[in-house]
Amino acid sequence: MTSIDLPTPDLRPGGQTDVPTAHSPQTRKDFASDQEVRWCPGCGDYAVLAAVQGFLPELGLRRENIVFISGIGCAARFPYYLDTFGLHSIHGRAPTIATGLAVTRPDLSVWVVTGDGDALSIGGNHLIHALRRNVNMTILLFNNRIYGLTKGQYSPTSETGKVTKSTPMGSIDSPFNPVSLALGAEASFVARTLDTDRRHLTSVLREAAAHRGSSLVEIYQNCPIFNDGAFDAFKGPERDHAVIPLEHGRPIRYGVDGAQGLVRDPTTGAIRVVAVAEAGVDALLVHDAHADDPSLAFALSRLTDAGRINRAPIGIFRQVERPTYDDLARQQVDTARGSAGEGDLATLLAGRDTWSVE
Repeated sequence: MTSIDLPTPDLRPGGQTDVPTAHSPQTRKDFASDQEVRWCPGCGDYAVLAAVQGFLPELGLRRENIVFISGIGCAARFPYYLDTFGLHSIHGRAPTIATGLAVTRPDLSVWVVTGDGDALSIGGNHLIHALRRNVNMTILLFNNRIYGLTKGQYSPTSETGKVTKSTPMGSIDSPFNPVSLALGAEASFVARTLDTDRRHLTSVLREAAAHRGSSLVEIYQNCPIFNDGAFDAFKGPERDHAVIPLEHGRPIRYGVDGAQGLVRDPTTGAIRVVAVAEAGVDALLVHDAHADDPSLAFALSRLTDAGRINRAPIGIFRQVERPTYDDLARQQVDTARGSAGEGDLATLLAGRDTWSVE
């Protein structure tokens, strides 16, 4: 599989000019904590951790102005292994805690690390509201399609029919497509990448960190103990037929030598796979990650098989600018302070919405 190159963005996180920068150049070692990394041998989390530790020095930020917040799960150990501020929070609530930090501490670069069970089950409500509000945070969603920490129960992304300890006769649930879910929540930045493609993973992280607003990056990540091989289609000899690279402004084609491509049916609007030799390059769909309307990005997300994942677009689905919740909240506070001076508690308590009981 050919790694996808993305343009190098301005790495000032979220466009925040108020996040203090480091006084001297940093290296990967500066961001690696002294804690022993303890995941199962072969876990995809190791690759993601290495990529994040290697990427963070590029931000040029002081370590004390970066915070990683996690929920519960294997991926939630991430804050222990990074020499930044971090918080190992409670199941599914990491986006909520991150929202509080993003609103009250504009000097922080806020990151959330979560898994498919943590984010999409008990934490589903918190995730979609953080995305729709467009809170300035970067969310890394590790998707291994299983509950790993609790030893192999089916998760919200497990395929229908999946036999696990909690579904001995096969899951009867319909799985979530995390990218479709994020786009449906009007997330302003949505991407998908792979744990084993270090180059592409790092390039997506750069774009996500530079985006001002909620950035969600789904990472296909292997669990070698309880769901080994879930994403083998993207790593084996057939990977060229499984990975559909998304590059803004370029025709969408894949397969050996780009022999297959995507077109949009003019009648139904559905996306179809065609042979490029027959349809012609000019007929192919050109990816527009910056389109205000998320309809096309959503249609692309539906190309992923919700059962056996054997084909998926990889890259940035959507990357648009819109006002962020934390910026707007701080503007309201500033406006209130400007109209009422420094604030008077007695005046607030005796305001228009109070009454006396005789």
